[in-house]
Amino acid sequence: MKHLLASICVAVVLLVVACGEGARPAGTSAGTGAGTGAGDGGLVLRVGHFPNLTHAHGLVAHALTRKGQGWFEERLGPGTRIEWFVYNAGPSAMEAILAGSLDLTYVGPNPALNAHIKSDGKEVRVLAGATNGGAALVVPGDGRLGQPEDFRGKRIATPQLGNTQDVSCRAWLAAQGFHVTQTGGDVTVVPTQNPDQITLFQKGDIDAVWTVEPWVSRLELDAGGKIFLEEPDAITTVLASSAALLRDRRELAAKFVKAHAELTAWIEAHPAEAQKLVSDELAEETGKPVSPELMARCWPRLHFTDDVSLAALQAFVTAAQSAGFLKDAGDISKLVERPE
Repeated sequence: MKHLLASICVAVVLLVVACGEGARPAGTSAGTGAGTGAGDGGLVLRVGHFPNLTHAHGLVAHALTRKGQGWFEERLGPGTRIEWFVYNAGPSAMEAILAGSLDLTYVGPNPALNAHIKSDGKEVRVLAGATNGGAALVVPGDGRLGQPEDFRGKRIATPQLGNTQDVSCRAWLAAQGFHVTQTGGDVTVVPTQNPDQITLFQKGDIDAVWTVEPWVSRLELDAGGKIFLEEPDAITTVLASSAALLRDRRELAAKFVKAHAELTAWIEAHPAEAQKLVSDELAEETGKPVSPELMARCWPRLHFTDDVSLAALQAFVTAAQSAGFLKDAGDISKLVERPE
């Protein structure tokens, strides 16, 4: 089951209207093209991430930017500025990449694949891995959902239509023999923003949630949920970019990827400091800091890496085609590109 879920991608229609709010510094503009010019003659890189622990790289770096100690800024050279944008889920961030209003983003593998396929392989590249694990299907703790067949007629929340958890959820349900459509079927999958999931779960308006940390642990601690299914080794987050950035600013992209690898090593070597920065940044973005108890529960489920392979992503496509979710993925041989 783990390999099936870790290998599923579906060609879901991406949402055209971005649902996430961009965290844009005052006095700047989103601009167009790869790496916009700053007013002081420097360069602005527009980078996205989500307010989830599986996006720890983005959270740590965003927090350091706020403190004037920018991790990427210090490694990209004088005059380079990072402009951070925060999204609720992957399809919104990838629409920004396709629209030319974002240069790089931390994102789940499924939205990156979908955007690559949607653009006929011309607009999106995966530059590195970021996080594995940290996603799970959470059910009520009273045992009412104890077997896969118990999900018939139930409502499961996912962060957004077409994001990695939404796709994994639908694929798992299909593998259990359920007929699931975008809006109904034997089980209803309800795209719901992460902050709203806990309240709906507590009220019984949704029966289960497939989401990522810290929301998985919040559902356990605050809403009496328990994990029904977890994928500890599945790819959760990658670093993706526009193809235009590699074409027009390849040296800058290479420096960013190198800095990302260094950040990965730093997070692994300094977990206490990384957790503090992540908590501080989540407090800024959501108004809800992560308590030490919650962080201690979440962090061991996350596995940070800058490694990613085309073979790992190809497996998503292969399994999706065998399951009938994707008719033609086209050529994805250029999806993974690591500028050196």
